[in-house]
Amino acid sequence: MKHIITTKKAPAPIGPYNQAILSGNTLYMSGQVAFNPDTMELVLDDISSETHQVMKNLKAVLEAADMTFENVVKATIFLSDMANFGDVNKVYGNYFNDDTAPARETVEVANLPKYVNVEISMIAVK
Repeated sequence: MKHIITTKKAPAPIGPYNQAILSGNTLYMSGQVAFNPDTMELVLDDISSETHQVMKNLKAVLEAADMTFENVVKATIFLSDMANFGDVNKVYGNYFNDDTAPARETVEVANLPKYVNVEISMIAVK
């Protein structure tokens, strides 16, 4: 059985999907981009602020499911330009303890929704 997770503290979906689905003890989080949930405007000042907004959105979805970043077991980072890897990785790393950080892959893609620079999805387990 699946339970739909939603919160107003993260951006509303812009398509036919949900912010997250809880199935059993596993939370499957849709990819987040840097929409400010209050204004639905993109935060694109620089790659660091963009990544922080993405992580804030993911944190809000985790909290809606009564979880934290400590529950995350897998992350996928999509970048429009691998030259941004270092800056994205630095911001991302601030949200995790190195000893318990999740598995992860980072891939460069041709384009992302709304032509943003970074999108991140996660899987978490209670």
